[in-house]
Amino acid sequence: MSKKAANDLQDLQYFGEYGGVNPSVSDSSTYTFLSAKTMFDTFEGNTEGCYLYSRHSSPSNLYLGEALAALEGTETANVTASGMGAITAVIMELCNAGDHIVSSRTIYGGTYAFMKNFLKKFNISTSFLDITDLDAVAKSITPKTKMIYCESVSNPLLEVADIAALSKIAKAHNIPLVVDNTFSPLTISPAKLGADVVIHSLTKFINGTSDCVAGVVCGTKEFCLRLKDVNSGAGMLLGSTLDSLRGASILKNMRTLHIRMKKHSENAQFLAERFEQDGLRVVYPGLKSHQGHLTLKGQMNPQYGYGGLMTIDVGTLEKANALMEMMQDRKLGYLAVSLGFYKTLFSAPGTSTSSEIPMEEQLAMGLGDGLIRFSVGLDDDIQRTYDLMKACMEHLEILKSDTMKV
Repeated sequence: MSKKAANDLQDLQYFGEYGGVNPSVSDSSTYTFLSAKTMFDTFEGNTEGCYLYSRHSSPSNLYLGEALAALEGTETANVTASGMGAITAVIMELCNAGDHIVSSRTIYGGTYAFMKNFLKKFNISTSFLDITDLDAVAKSITPKTKMIYCESVSNPLLEVADIAALSKIAKAHNIPLVVDNTFSPLTISPAKLGADVVIHSLTKFINGTSDCVAGVVCGTKEFCLRLKDVNSGAGMLLGSTLDSLRGASILKNMRTLHIRMKKHSENAQFLAERFEQDGLRVVYPGLKSHQGHLTLKGQMNPQYGYGGLMTIDVGTLEKANALMEMMQDRKLGYLAVSLGFYKTLFSAPGTSTSSEIPMEEQLAMGLGDGLIRFSVGLDDDIQRTYDLMKACMEHLEILKSDTMKV
């Protein structure tokens, strides 16, 4: 299937207004009409091929949406100004006051905070649980449950969701399965496995250059049009609109996604295997020691590998900070949040991207304060990278500490 997705992307061709090989950028916030009747029909959603106002849609964003739908194998897609813009719009579209969500316990901190804290204003509750425990998922569903939410590969613990099995549970209860696939574009195709809605933060791997913030909702035409409804659509009324210039830039970067994902995965696999052999506590789905290894192997598109994310637990926050600072000083990457950049990015999730999760919950799920999340870059000589990283660990006596051994 994923070859088809890559081919679908390759086959997309949009001529620019003057014959350019890139589609022309629509740098307009509003659009003109030759008749008042056409404006009315467009506002009511009764016309195609016409544009009203860029918060509703624009040519540049529609081009990007079509490419992302081809990537995920969905009917269509709506782009947004951030990953959180996509996530919040989907949740608010599907849930009303008094409803309930079943969610993975390990998700992006912003998503967790939105579900745990913000949704209280609307009396919408969330059950956070181990998404790999299918019995627990099924038992948590109530008559008020309106969705199952998970990340295909979770942030930051890299737990792997069995999307096909979760889809069966969701369909048995007539509720949608919503999957955030940010960590594994091309590697996993959630819609083909039964997911109803697929979300991405385009900021990460899909854009790949750490120069913008964007998101997308991939799904059916009916759902995506519902999100854009001018009277009640959460996507329209919450106003998370992607700038057309950024949309055009992301579309160009998408053309190298298949090459980049292969290299990210190749480098992460190399480092994970070497550091595990060195006795470090490494979590990477490509390792046989990973609890979700066989699950991912059974649902992945193998030519793209197991992804570019891995974690190493060095025991304490002090050691984690010292190691990250030393690796940055030695030009091995950046001490920074986010992922999918050409350089390796590393952060301590417990005090950064997952800091919204209370400490007691972090500890319960196995998120120690010595955990470092690596978004492995596109280094050409990964052996050199490994040697230099290992030297940093030896200098800080991380590899010599008995507490660091598997």
